[in-house]
Amino acid sequence: MARQVRAEQTRATIITAAADLFDRQGYEGTSLGDIVEHARVTRGALYFHFAAKEDLAHAILEIQSATCRRLARDTEIRGRTSLEALMRLTFSMARRSAEDPVLRAGLRLATGGARPRPPLSHPFTEWTDIVAARLLGAAEESDVQPDVDLDVVAHSLVCFFVGTRVVGRSREPAARQPRRTAEMWQILIRGLVPVTRRARYLSLAARLERETAPV
Repeated sequence: MARQVRAEQTRATIITAAADLFDRQGYEGTSLGDIVEHARVTRGALYFHFAAKEDLAHAILEIQSATCRRLARDTEIRGRTSLEALMRLTFSMARRSAEDPVLRAGLRLATGGARPRPPLSHPFTEWTDIVAARLLGAAEESDVQPDVDLDVVAHSLVCFFVGTRVVGRSREPAARQPRRTAEMWQILIRGLVPVTRRARYLSLAARLERETAPV
């Protein structure tokens, strides 16, 4: 059992080190030698867990996918509207991305053309499906104006969220993401939500920004 625990710890160490380098240097700019040195493990230890750099990239994308799906479940609590659940999900993702190098690396891999191996779908496809489902619920709850094309909004929201993070990566610290996410929602709410319900969601966006901002 102790050997298994050590092996799992080593695997996690390698993934974290690879994610940090992928995030800072990019996938193509990172070698297995870089990862070995950064993780402070032997090449044998790395090859025991991962036969190639592609396997490390896939492992990071798997973690990103599992995290996104878990956050989607966690934010969908009884009593919350679908739009609130969606807003909370985006703020949770923004906060986790600021804190977790694995999620930041997952985004860089996804925007760099990484292709997950089946049955794992591309992160942007998965995110769009989750957003579309929440928007459909919001429409049924009359929190979205009836003439809105939900598929277009789902696609645009994912592009907005991802684009903000990609641009911010080179221009400002990751800790800025809650503010950018709030700004995103201020624009979306004014375009999507009926006038009589906007104040509620604008207030929620401000509150979620405060709750997810770094201390």
